[in-house]
This record gives sequence, structure tokens and C-alpha cells, in this order.
Amino acid sequence: MSLYCATGGLDADLFPQLRDLLRESLAKLGQRDRVLAVPPDQSRIHSHAGELTRYAWEYYGDHLKAVLPALGTHAAMQPEQITRMFGAMPQGIFRVHRWRTDVDTLGEVPAEFILEQSEGKLNYAWPAQVNRLIANGGFDLILSVGQVVPHEVIGMANYNKNILVGTGGREAINRSHYLGAVYGMERIMGRAENPVRNVLNYASDHFLRHLPIVYVLTVVGRAVGERAADGAEEPLVVRGLFIGDDAECFRRAAELSVRVNFETLDAPIRKAVVYLDPHEFHSTWLGNKAIYRTRMALADGAELIILAPGVKEFGEDRGIDGLIRKYGYFGTPATLEAVDANADLASDLSAAAHLIHGSSEQRFTIRWCPGHLSQKEIEGVGFEYGYLKSMLTRYDPSKLRHGCNRIDGEEVFFISNPGLGLWAYRGKLQSEAESGK
Repeated sequence: MSLYCATGGLDADLFPQLRDLLRESLAKLGQRDRVLAVPPDQSRIHSHAGELTRYAWEYYGDHLKAVLPALGTHAAMQPEQITRMFGAMPQGIFRVHRWRTDVDTLGEVPAEFILEQSEGKLNYAWPAQVNRLIANGGFDLILSVGQVVPHEVIGMANYNKNILVGTGGREAINRSHYLGAVYGMERIMGRAENPVRNVLNYASDHFLRHLPIVYVLTVVGRAVGERAADGAEEPLVVRGLFIGDDAECFRRAAELSVRVNFETLDAPIRKAVVYLDPHEFHSTWLGNKAIYRTRMALADGAELIILAPGVKEFGEDRGIDGLIRKYGYFGTPATLEAVDANADLASDLSAAAHLIHGSSEQRFTIRWCPGHLSQKEIEGVGFEYGYLKSMLTRYDPSKLRHGCNRIDGEEVFFISNPGLGLWAYRGKLQSEAESGK
């Protein structure tokens, strides 16, 4: 087990060095003739995984045989999305992960382990499923590329999640998401050690060791107080790069990410406005990060306004879209009852987990302002509706700065991209600590 690169810090800006740092690490691996890259899709474009994948292609040339974006349940990347994220790479080497059909099961995490991790709530085995290219593609190097950042299902994104969930199958995705939802999102987010990660680590230790996987992990944060070339505030910078073939690179990346991406507030937020980049967010399945990442910072009775010009659907997958429309975001008790009573939702537990994650549990108001969904559609799934045009006029993302803003005497907390962080107020964290959570 090796750690090939571990560099960065709170004030680091590694982007100018990324190519050289990656090349130095790849040189340590020796000759490789059949290489597979597994980056995220466009929903993680800020990870700089696109550039790193292109640098790997430049280094290996024709020996990089395929690129398999870790889609999970997301829609396949379109050619223009590939170009925007990866630049001048040959599109013919990109493959599509089909989560319902293109997987092999390498083994099972036993039900006894899931029962223990879920505190007695769930009693099923968890299949370690990966795309067939990974399992049987004959590669002598698999580069798993991505960003470590707080995450609603796994605590801290990436590492073996990129392989076991990002290229996983239906049952693996369903059961891992449901475990996270049942255990409790707010108990998981921002924590590198948690039940879902423990399950994936068990699977890695028992079923992935024979595969030549090397993880390339970034930590990305806002350059607070600086301005981008176009005048916008706070450009993004690479704070850390960690490359290795075991858990140590992930642990180090997670430690830095908590310091970079976790924003603790002295008081809860009464009104939050979150903007979703239309290039990145097309569904509530992805856009509900606006809810996940802010919920621990929102006061009881608060209002969360989501400005979503690119959102046109609920699920990335037609089947999941239908389940969201049918059952809606009405809270944990309603969702658990629906799972017990309805075979379609019971057989798609990742959708059920998503419905739990996307509900405020009646604690605060969620007002969606989508570009391409109607008021009837939004209210039909349990959200409040806002007219995008008027909301963009009142809360103009180009004029708001990250954090607290005052608009006509109203205090508003603005977040330009919820996927880059996690927000909580101290009282919430203290109450969780005191209750043993």
C-alpha cells in the first residue's frame, strides 16, 4: 500500500502544479499498458477531475484505453458536457455506465454487518457491484479521480464510493443510500467514518484488493476575499491533492476537506438563497444538495429559496423521476410508510432515501424556483413554488456575495454552489454532541 502524493493546506493553491504533481505520481507506478480512468460526471465539474483525467491521457497516450464516468444513477454525459469538463480528449474513449445492467457482483457484505451498522434497523446483505469494465476489463491501472467534500449519503464524498456506488449496480446504490437515510443524514454529513463508509470499506478490503486501483483525490475551496478574473467574488482553488492506493490518501483528504469545506456559523440562518448553475444542475435529484448541505444551518421556520434555471425534471432516470412525482418529499414517516405499502418504492430504495433527504421534515420552508418545471409539478411533490424571473430580479446571483447580504432591510445568506461545502450553526452541532449523535 502506497501514498504517492499528499500535499496541500488551507492556503494552498495547487492548480498550477496539478499536471506536474500527477505526472510525478504516475511515474512512481512504473510502466502501465492498459489504463482505465474513472472520473465523476459534469455534476462534479468543480472537482478538477476533468483536467486531471486529461493530464493522465496526455501522460499515457494510447495506453489510456477508456474513460468511464462514475455516473451512479445520473444520465449519460452528452458530447458537449464531455468537452466542457475534459477539454480536447477523444470522445471515442468515453464509456457509459448503465447502472441497471452493466455490473458484476464481486461479493456480499453480510447482513449481520449491515444490521450492526444500522443500529438494528436494517437486515439485508450489501452486494459489492462494479462496472464490468472494472471487474473484467483486463486493465493494469484503474485511476479513480474525484473530489473529497462533505456528502449527504457517505459523509465525505469519493474514495471507494466512486467505484462501488459511482459504477455500482441497482441493489448496491439502493441499499447504501437507504442505510444512510435510515441512520440519519445529519449524523453522517462531514464525517469520514460512518456506517455507509464502513460498509464500503468492508467491501474494499474483501473484494477490491485484486484490482489495480489508484485514487486521485482533490480538495477544492473558495478563495475567500479574492476576486476572479471576470470580477466575480471568491474563485475556486485546489487546496489539496492526495494520490494513493489505500485509505490513507482518503483520510488525509477528508481531514483537509473538513477544514476547507465545512462552514460553521454562530447563529442559524433565517433565509437562505442557493443558486444552481444551469450547466451542472438539471434535476431536483442533483439540485437538492441545496437542502442537504444547508439544513444544519437553517433555523426552525426558516425559508430556503432555490434558484434553478436549468432544472427540468425530478429524477435523472425516468423510473426514479416517476417515483418522485408519485410519492413526493413529504418526510421520513410518510416515506417509510410508502416503502412498507408499495412494491415499486420498496424495490427502489435509493429513490426512497432521496425523498427522505429532500424533505425539511416540516422544520423549514423549501421554495423551488425552477426554469422548466411548473408550479403544479413543484407543489405536487411537497415543495413551495417561486417564480424564477421575479426571484432572480430580487436575489440577483451576480450581485450577491457568498454569506450574509442585506436586501431592502432583509438579511439573506447566499450560496452560489451548494456542492462545494457544508454549513451548520454551532448550536446545532453542540446539541448533537450533547445527545450523543
